[in-house]
Amino acid sequence: MAQTVVIYHSGYGHTQRVAQFVAQGANAALIAIDAEGNISDADWAALDGADAIIFGSPTYMGMASWQFKKFADASSKRWFSGAWKDKVAGGFTISASPSGDKLSTLQYFITLSMQQGMIWVGQPAMNDGTTNRIGSNSGVMAQVGPTSPAEDIPQGDLDTAKAYGARVAAIAAKLRG
Repeated sequence: MAQTVVIYHSGYGHTQRVAQFVAQGANAALIAIDAEGNISDADWAALDGADAIIFGSPTYMGMASWQFKKFADASSKRWFSGAWKDKVAGGFTISASPSGDKLSTLQYFITLSMQQGMIWVGQPAMNDGTTNRIGSNSGVMAQVGPTSPAEDIPQGDLDTAKAYGARVAAIAAKLRG
């Protein structure tokens, strides 16, 4: 089985909830980026040792949070050494609006992955009104109202996240084998 890590920033708990479902599907370790945009040396080691990394951030003002971007900028040391080259990558995001420009966040993750020499995994589930209800194939998009708690995230979004985590881990296992 491939070793998968989900790294995410969550400002209010919504992204954390989605991350938990992605991690369940992937049987992955979870790493939370703190409120200052930092992770520990042990977290960096876990990312370096992983076969797959799944990125997560809320979409704020049409982009990943500044805390996630700080982490991404700090990953440039990995870029320089090629440490994440050929790892499998994926991503997810959540916002309060049905669009919320979530695609910009996923495209940021894709660009980060390509710069690192990683292999991006898309999200193939068809929109059936519940599963992949937002209709994203670039990664997972979830949505819940602006005053709703994380517990109100639609179950279909969480099921999509779990299935996507399983897909990323399965592809990593195939490539590893």
